[in-house]
Amino acid sequence: MLQNPKIMFSAGEPSGDLHGESLAKAVRKLSPNAELIGFGGPKMEAAGVRLCCDMREYTVMGVVEVVLNLRRILGLLDKLCDFMQKEKPDILVLIDYPDFNWRLAKKAKAMGITVFSYIPPSAWAWRKGRAKKCSAIADEFAAIFPFELPVYQAAGANITFQGNPLIDTVHASMTEDEARQHFGVKVGAVPVLLIPGSRKQEINMLLPAMLEAAVKLKAENKDIEFYLPIAPGIDRALLQSKLNVHPELNINLTEDCTYDLMNIGRFALATSGTVVLEAAIMGLPCVALYRMAKLNYFIGKMLVDITYFTLPNLLLNRGIQPELLQDEVNTERIFAEGSRFLHDEAYYEKVKAGLREAVAVLGEPNAAERVAGRILAAAEKFSKR
Repeated sequence: MLQNPKIMFSAGEPSGDLHGESLAKAVRKLSPNAELIGFGGPKMEAAGVRLCCDMREYTVMGVVEVVLNLRRILGLLDKLCDFMQKEKPDILVLIDYPDFNWRLAKKAKAMGITVFSYIPPSAWAWRKGRAKKCSAIADEFAAIFPFELPVYQAAGANITFQGNPLIDTVHASMTEDEARQHFGVKVGAVPVLLIPGSRKQEINMLLPAMLEAAVKLKAENKDIEFYLPIAPGIDRALLQSKLNVHPELNINLTEDCTYDLMNIGRFALATSGTVVLEAAIMGLPCVALYRMAKLNYFIGKMLVDITYFTLPNLLLNRGIQPELLQDEVNTERIFAEGSRFLHDEAYYEKVKAGLREAVAVLGEPNAAERVAGRILAAAEKFSKR
């Protein structure tokens, strides 16, 4: 193993920052003298990654938004290429963020730098030809879901599934009684979480519908208390401006111990994404929601070929919990699904059993450490080419 490996990471979204944090810690555990550099967010920086650029200045979602911000994104690419040329890392580790990261990967390949793809592009869902193109660039891949493997294996990629790092990071730190006391949950109260996402666009497009459904749920059950964990990087004032439309809900904004909050929640109204999988690991059923700009949806509908879009359902390839997409994200549908979680106990327990089954597919603990070992081995192996 290299004595002082220099590892460059590139992650451009909050979920990538979360995975990058776990990976950086695991690399440092296996190789204490490793130098960690690159593009990421606050979690990666706190884990010891020296950032060239902070992803919070560049995060956008959707085809249209990327086009509108293309000049700034290309400027970021140039900046990272200059950084890579100067630093000469032993290996570049791509963490998701495919449209940008694979442009960076091509530049790294041209410089003779080893490329390791962690969370490769979702060729299983759309643009299957990407698997072959990516396989020609990356030296090794590590997937975090088993359903990602077949299309890459068919393309000749050196890919493995090492498990999912969330198994190690998602857990309660308090007992349920301690958590109820910490969050001020009254005796007999029913905690329900509102999780509108980690991007301004998601909050603007989904939180109003969540709140309108919450009004109906509260009218049906006065014991409900709503809690909204504030995602990292989101302006509290933005959330408060939305909540002010419905002061009667008296929603509790929280900033810490989110997994403990999930552990005592009855269910959540949540934007589809990594947080829905985190909730599943904590045994918290969700009404999973996703809505995008109409043009983005029109384009995506032509390109994406999947039956489900939320991770717990994808892991088992069946609808174990409700997911509402685009026009389905409306007050009545959200209310109906949430109400069922409140009143149909047999259904509620069936969903929780399905979540446990989905989580079991994620593999054994210490996934990040296994991937870190492969990254270090790849850096050494390909440095000898």
